[in-house]
Amino acid sequence: MRATVWGCRGSLASPGPDTVRYGGNTSCIELRLSDDSVIVLDAGTGIRPLGDKLIREGRPDRIDVLLTHLHMDHLEGLGFFGPIWDPSAEVHLWGPASPTKSLEQRIAMYLSPPLFPVHLREIPANLICHDVPSSEWQLGPATIFADLINHPGPTVGFRVTDGERAVAYIPDHEPALGVEDLSTASPEWVSGVTVAWDVDVLFHDSQYTDEEYANRVGWGHSTTRHAVAFGLLAKVHRFVMFHHDPTHSDDQLDRILALARELWGADADAETTIEMAHEGLQLEI
Repeated sequence: MRATVWGCRGSLASPGPDTVRYGGNTSCIELRLSDDSVIVLDAGTGIRPLGDKLIREGRPDRIDVLLTHLHMDHLEGLGFFGPIWDPSAEVHLWGPASPTKSLEQRIAMYLSPPLFPVHLREIPANLICHDVPSSEWQLGPATIFADLINHPGPTVGFRVTDGERAVAYIPDHEPALGVEDLSTASPEWVSGVTVAWDVDVLFHDSQYTDEEYANRVGWGHSTTRHAVAFGLLAKVHRFVMFHHDPTHSDDQLDRILALARELWGADADAETTIEMAHEGLQLEI
């Protein structure tokens, strides 16, 4: 597999001179599977340039978009994803189930007037909405597993396995909520571990500093310390910090990464790594 980051900002897109190096687009990752098929993780503003690239390349016949949840920063780019405006395209949208409305009905709350000029039912592509299954399912050569994680509203993390390689994507997550000490917790009792356990690469929420988190407990996000502790607890091989706070500049993210590497290095083995996601980052998995 190959993962390409098209957006890694959390909560609100934040383009500008202070976010040039890490990027200001919200959550979107392109996964190219071993058969060159495409899975898109989330539909933040980063999905717009991804769609442009797919069109230039001749676009695969089918595109699957896996939505962790329907907060705006993970959905707001969908109406600007070029392939959905092609009548010959088949785009499958996968998202967490709700007890009150279908996935199509919930997405249409945004993709309809007055919030959007075109109603979801008028989009020319063949859009097919699926509730995320409760068990593993296949997309081409990949096995997909999703599990509910700690974040307000129905939210899942995804694990994608292709051959002997696995990548996990948990961009919004508060594993420390209700846990006294993540570093000593039993893995089976911590949110998200079933998704992230022993993966080759984990993209994970790392939004807050300790000081910011003190006033945001229960908002569904991790601090740097929580993120590192979670990665070590889940025994991931390569940890990619994700969902950067919109107020954090490139220089602040550099300092956060330095702290994360210090925390990670104290306990991790020599074959594991931690890094900060940035737009354009490509990882061979």
